Formats: sequence, C-alpha cells, structure tokens
Amino acid sequence: MFRTLEDLDVKDKRVLVRVDFNVPIRDGQVVDDTRIRAALPTLEALASRGATLVLMSHLGRPKGVEEGARLRPVATRLEELLGRNVRYLACDGPGSQEQQAFVADAPHGSVTLLENTRFDPRETKNDPQLARILAGYADLYVDDAFGSAHRAHASTEGVARLLPSAAGHLLEQELRALSRLLERPERPFAVILGGAKVSDKIGVLSSLLKVADRILIGGAMAYTFFAAQGGSTGASLVEEDQLDTARDLLRAAEAAGVRVVLPVDSVCARELRAGVATEVHPSDAIPDGMMGLDVGPQAVAAFREALEGTRTVFWNGPLGVFETPPFDAGTAALAKTVAELPAFTVVGGGDSVAAVNASGLADRIGHISTGGGAALEFLEGRTLPGVAALEG
Repeated sequence: MFRTLEDLDVKDKRVLVRVDFNVPIRDGQVVDDTRIRAALPTLEALASRGATLVLMSHLGRPKGVEEGARLRPVATRLEELLGRNVRYLACDGPGSQEQQAFVADAPHGSVTLLENTRFDPRETKNDPQLARILAGYADLYVDDAFGSAHRAHASTEGVARLLPSAAGHLLEQELRALSRLLERPERPFAVILGGAKVSDKIGVLSSLLKVADRILIGGAMAYTFFAAQGGSTGASLVEEDQLDTARDLLRAAEAAGVRVVLPVDSVCARELRAGVATEVHPSDAIPDGMMGLDVGPQAVAAFREALEGTRTVFWNGPLGVFETPPFDAGTAALAKTVAELPAFTVVGGGDSVAAVNASGLADRIGHISTGGGAALEFLEGRTLPGVAALEG
C-alpha cells in the first residue's frame, strides 16, 4: 500500500511536491486552471502543518529551454488561488546553479515553484544525478501528480527513491476512485471509450471486458470496428492494421456476455472545418468521400438508453472531433447524460473533462481524473512507476 500525507511529519520540514501543472496557456494566461485547483487541498494541508513547500512540474514537451514553456503564468495563477506569495525564478531548470541558490534562500513557510522540469533533458531520462539535485532541495517528497505517475522521470520516480515519500490527497483520491472501478464496481458497470485509435485503447478494452457489463464505443476508433465487420466507412479514419484486433475484441465481448454499443449513425462531412455542410448516414454505410466526424442523433439516443440504470460509469475520450463545431454535439450530449446519472461516475481525458466542465454539471460527476493516460494504464493493470516508488 502507498504512503499518504498522514504518514509524514512535515512540521518545520522542507517538502518537495511534484504537482501536475501542465495546463493550457494562451497569451501569457492560464486558460484552464483545473489541474492547479486540484492540487490545492494537498498544498494547503502541508502549509497548515508548518511545511516549507518546493513545487515542481513540467509544462508541455519543450526541447530544452523554451520561453513559451516557462511556468511564470502558472506561478501567477497559483498565487491568486492560494492567496499568498509564490516564489518563482525564470532560469534554465533544475540543473542550474541559479535555481539551487534560489531554493536554498527560501524562507521558512514559503511556497516556491520551480521552473519547468523538462527544460533539463535529464528529467525524462530519470537521470540519477538530477534526481539527487532535486532531492537535495527538501527533507520529504510528496507526489500529487497523477497525470505523470505513469512516467519514470527524475521528478516522479527518481526523487521518490531518495527521500521519505508519500502520495498527496489528489493522487490518493485518483487511485482510490480507479481501484473502485476494477475491484468493486456497483453493477451494471458501463464503460464509454472514444478517441481516434483502437490501438491506443486495446489494453484498457481487454482489461475492462473482464469487469464491465456494457461498453460504448465512439470517436474515430468506432470506424475500425465497422470496417472489421465489413461496413462501408467512406473516408473515415480506419486503422487497417487493427481490423483483426477489433474482431477479436468483439468476439471476446460476446463470449464474456458484455454488451458492445457502437454508434448506429454518424454526422459526416467531406472535410474537417468549422461550419462545414454535414450529412447524417448510418455508420456502416458512409458514402465515398465522406467521413464520420461525430456520432449521430440515433447514436446519442442509443447511448443514452444503454446508460439507463447503470450504477458505475467510466468515460474516456470524445465521441467526435470535439474541438471543431459542429462535431462537438455528440460529446456534449453524452456529458449531460453522464452527469445526470444516479451512478458513481468517473471521467478522464482532456476532451471528456472539457465537455463535462462545459456542461456546467461537473459537480455531479463522482470523480474527474486529472490524468487520461495514467488512468488508462492503471485500468489496464500496469504498474505506474510514480506510484510504485511510494509503496512501502
């Protein structure tokens, strides 16, 4: 079992906290602070118990130092949310002498946000020397970055091996919610999977077939299943190398008595752009030159019917090209349906979470996961390096 905050004595200690502040920034402003807000309970709990905080996070995938990937906008927003000063220094990252001196000067009880961990290429290599530098910043380590828990990086796995460590409130909450899906789901248990590729979801599909009662499939990945059954999918995205896999998954579901629901109709267009002319066609009879870009009205109704009476729901991935109207309608409709269910609901993945937030019903969701990829790997049954390092 992993250690939690209750296992650490943080009074008058420096605590290094790995957070997930990989948030969207536009024109120097944080445009979605969901992940920052999610870390507040852990930060406030540590501060109230007399800890000095040193926070670290990555932002994007910079190749070395990139001005557009600096964490200053994050520091500004965190300062507003915490209602207290947040120390920040723009520098070359965790390996720099400048940062080390800045951290050493941190006053007792202060909050310091380090520069983007990925400015140092040793971060993603889980370099032992970098891990030692980071560990030297504090007495204790807390991991609250579930979205990065599936990465064995210096700031997630390396440091945890060098300091007394524990899971923060957010990481603990994520693990308990996802474990509930695998170990004791109240039935019927429905899984909704969307997104572009079957290949991205093979592992989680295979795993959840063992525990789910119903699996609803949307997004472009649905067309690979239709093609595998001999349907006509027009110019829709189809993974030709996954047709056998799709057939195997459908056979496995039938053998396990799991009901699979595919979108019976699709909103189609000849090109992907906002405001383009659309047509609705059966998903297995899409004309040549047309591509399915969202689930159709009959599919939305069928998905709603399939979710009636469910007691547990897990949703990952959009049902259409959510970021391009009008192909966001199916995902938005599903978000409203899921939010109104009298069930334990878990939503993970950026577009799914965005749809729930846009519905204004996010507070009706049982658990909103901050880590789409990490959640899928956990549900596949894979070991998350950042979590394994906390066990003991």
